[in-house]
Amino acid sequence: MPEIKEHPILFSAPMVRAILEGRKTVTRRVCKPQPSAKAHTTCASGNPMGAWWETGKDIIRCPYGKPGDRLWVRETFIDLRGTGVEHRPDPDGPIQRYAYAADCRPGSHSDEARKDFGLKYKPSIHMPRAACRILLEITDVRVERLQDISEDQAQAEGVRLMRDGSDTWVSREGPGNLVTPWPTAKEAFSDLWNSINGPHAWAANPWVWAVSFKRVTP
Repeated sequence: MPEIKEHPILFSAPMVRAILEGRKTVTRRVCKPQPSAKAHTTCASGNPMGAWWETGKDIIRCPYGKPGDRLWVRETFIDLRGTGVEHRPDPDGPIQRYAYAADCRPGSHSDEARKDFGLKYKPSIHMPRAACRILLEITDVRVERLQDISEDQAQAEGVRLMRDGSDTWVSREGPGNLVTPWPTAKEAFSDLWNSINGPHAWAANPWVWAVSFKRVTP
C-alpha cells in the first residue's frame, strides 16, 4: 500500500476553531506563480494526479497535495514541556504537553492564567509535527478564480449566520462578539479574505487553489 503523503498548512486561530466546529471544510490559497491568460487549468475530481495548471512549457501542481494526501495543521501554540504546567485534562487520558491559541481567546480566564504562568505563544510556522492535533485528508483540489466561489463554498470556508438566528452572515470574530454582518456568505467571505490578505485582495481576483478536506484522526 503506497505511503500517505503529508503536507503542513498554516491556519489562524479563528479558522482552527471553524475546523474544530465543523464549519470549515475548504480553504483557498493563492496560486504562486499566477497562471497566465493562456494557461490551461484543471481540477482533481476523479483525477488521481491532483490539480494543476500548465502552459506549453510548465506544469504547476498544487503544493498542498492531491486527493488522499493529508494536511497537518500548524497553529499558534505553547510548548508546555518543562514548564510545570503539563497536566491531564482527563484523569485517564494522556498528559497535555501543548496548548493552543484557538482554545484560549484573548482576555479569557485561560488567557489570563497563561500570562500568570509567564507562558508565551509560538508562531504557527514553528510548530513541530509532534504538536499537531488536527489532521485533514484532502478530498478535492480545484484551480479557479477567487470570485468564482459559490454561496455554498463560501459557507464551507467557515463564515456563519448571526447567532441571533437572522439571515445575516458574519465573516470573522471581534473581541468577545461576532462582527461585520453581510447579506450573503460570499460577501462575508470576501471580507474575511481581505482581512487576511490585504484590503484589495478580493478585488484582485487571483487564481487560487481550492482545497477541500475532511478531518481524520491524527
